[in-house]
This record gives sequence, structure tokens and C-alpha cells, in this order.
Amino acid sequence: MRNAEVLLRVDGVEPEAAFDRIHDFARYPEFTDVVRSVTVHEISDEEETSDWEVYFRNGILRWTEADRFDRGTLVISFEQIDGDFAEFSGTWRISAEGADTLVAFSADFDFGIPSLAGILDPVAQRVFKETIARVVIGLFGGATVVGDEAVARAVAAVDGSAPSAPALR
Repeated sequence: MRNAEVLLRVDGVEPEAAFDRIHDFARYPEFTDVVRSVTVHEISDEEETSDWEVYFRNGILRWTEADRFDRGTLVISFEQIDGDFAEFSGTWRISAEGADTLVAFSADFDFGIPSLAGILDPVAQRVFKETIARVVIGLFGGATVVGDEAVARAVAAVDGSAPSAPALR
């Protein structure tokens, strides 16, 4: 199983407002061409399912996930219930740091193809981190990647006005 984590700092945004924007998965395709589509099926204020299509290595990964929203702790958790991964789950954790907000994304994934794990997993890990960074930066009109210079450089290399990221495909 592989893990992808990325931490971003959002200046001058309250954690609750950040939680609400991150919760809006249907907007993610606006911020990167890597996310082809997200269809949200609301169950309640605390739970939904979402169908995802993401470009990956000359193809499209598809999955449906169960999403749970805990506004009290500012944690969003998700777990694949059907799709292309053998296993896929993770969290978004939003917290205050002074006047800023920290957004921590973490996902555990396994394609279920041991013979290709050495090739696919590192690419998927990079794509997850860079795509999530682009989405958060897009959602807030700017944010800063914390503690991962490679992701910060990759995100900065793409013109901030253009949502596409062709190098990730």
C-alpha cells in the first residue's frame, strides 16, 4: 500500500470556510485537467457518495467513494466503495495555525497489481500530491505547499492562470 500526503497553508481563511470549500468536490475539475469529472450524490449533511474520473497514464481511473464530513473536527474522510483501485481511502484534515489554515490531505492506495507497483505507485503518488495542491490553490485563489519542495516546484511551474497540467498524464 502506498501513501500520498500533501500539506498546504491557506492565508487568512477561517478553517470552517476552508472545510466548506474543500467539501465541494464537484468543483475540482475547474482547477486541473487531471480531474475529468466528479459527480456528487448527497445523502445528508454528514455523508455523500461521489463518482470520480481522473486521467492517469493514457487512461482514465474511475471510482466511487463514500465521503464523510465531520464539521466538529474539520475532518473529511473517504473510502472507495467501487472502482479501479484494489484499495483507496484517506482524509482531509483542516486546522487553524494563527490567522492561517492548514489543509492536510492523506490517501492510502493500492492498484492491486504487485508486478507494476514499482512503476505505477510512484507516478500515482506524485499525481495525487500535485493535483491536490493545484485544487487547493485554485479553491482559495492561492495557497502554499508546506514541506515538499518537489510539489511546490511542480505546481509553480504551471502558469497559475491555466488549470491544465499536461505533464501529469
